Amino acid sequence: MRAVGTVVALALLLAGGASLPRQAEDATAGATSSLAAATTIAPPAESSASRRAEREVNVYANAASAELSKKVAGVRHLVYVPETETGWVSVIDPRRLVVVRRFPAGLLSHHVTPAWDLEDLYVNNTAGNTLTVIDPRRGTTRRTIRVEDPYNLYFTPDGRKAIVVAERYRRLDFRNPHSWRLIKSVSIPGRGVDHLDFTADGRYLLASNEWSGDVVRVDTWAMRVVARTYVGGLPVDVKLSPDGSVFYVANQGRHGVSLMSTGRRPRELAFLRTAAGAHGLCVSRDGGFLYVSNRLAGSISVISFARRRVVATWRVGGSPDMLQVSPDGRRLWASNRYHSSVSVVDTRTGRLVRSIRVGGGPHGLTYFPQPGRYSVGHNGVWR
Repeated sequence: MRAVGTVVALALLLAGGASLPRQAEDATAGATSSLAAATTIAPPAESSASRRAEREVNVYANAASAELSKKVAGVRHLVYVPETETGWVSVIDPRRLVVVRRFPAGLLSHHVTPAWDLEDLYVNNTAGNTLTVIDPRRGTTRRTIRVEDPYNLYFTPDGRKAIVVAERYRRLDFRNPHSWRLIKSVSIPGRGVDHLDFTADGRYLLASNEWSGDVVRVDTWAMRVVARTYVGGLPVDVKLSPDGSVFYVANQGRHGVSLMSTGRRPRELAFLRTAAGAHGLCVSRDGGFLYVSNRLAGSISVISFARRRVVATWRVGGSPDMLQVSPDGRRLWASNRYHSSVSVVDTRTGRLVRSIRVGGGPHGLTYFPQPGRYSVGHNGVWR
């Protein structure tokens, strides 16, 4: 593990972080590629008005403390890890750092998604065409919902629509989040629609097309595609900045993160190189930093939102994929996609606390419960 520089470590302490087959993605695990050259465009000078707007807007404000919603009072803290190779879910006690339970879900389970209203958790069984519903109060399965190709799952910020990411069909299916009735299917140009996030007002979303190297802007009210922008490489996870001004898009092929504008025609404002296989993104508890999993490099990079630059890289080993931060912000959880394990990392030092063995192909793990008024989906994005 490379030690974090003294100045950076002190700063972090003070601050508080039909598509191509999925096998094609897995094949990159053993790939060796040269890092793409970093391309950085300085952000425009801030006006006093824009600085005031930034102070006034923080989409993660309700998730910035360890205080939990009354809706999840008394819910036992657990980490749910879906295993793509086994179709099971491993359940970890985050205090004892051990697996306490395993249960079957469905074929090719990719993510465990908290419901918008925090009542349920959904295991996304993409090849099984089902969502397995978990009762988080009991930590057991409740029922099974049939939907087509749920590779990923999101909820609009107003809670009125669920969005099933049907990757192999190249579409987003807008559904009623209670009855799961289909409202409208939106065909997505490109290949490999994977991850997305919403603008601050929830009116639009930006989705990644991993295999065609582009991102797509969708109107969530009209439920239609309004723009498409080529970025190259293999764009994967998407996260909105706390001030709502840009989207951060991890790019596994370019080995870094794009900063995309949130306007009508998304454009790349800057590119930050992290390390080989930049894949998953997670916002720190205080909203000051973005954690980036570098799946091929076995590391996690830390980006400062304020400075728009990489301020640390932690060599943690494994193949870190999807990420979750603990409610107190002190630990970062990462599924190791090709190592059948989950890593627990100290966010104050960047050091590996524990590696926990689970079944094959762990992917979109979630830590529940978490601070925040509601979930916009994926493996736990809280607002």
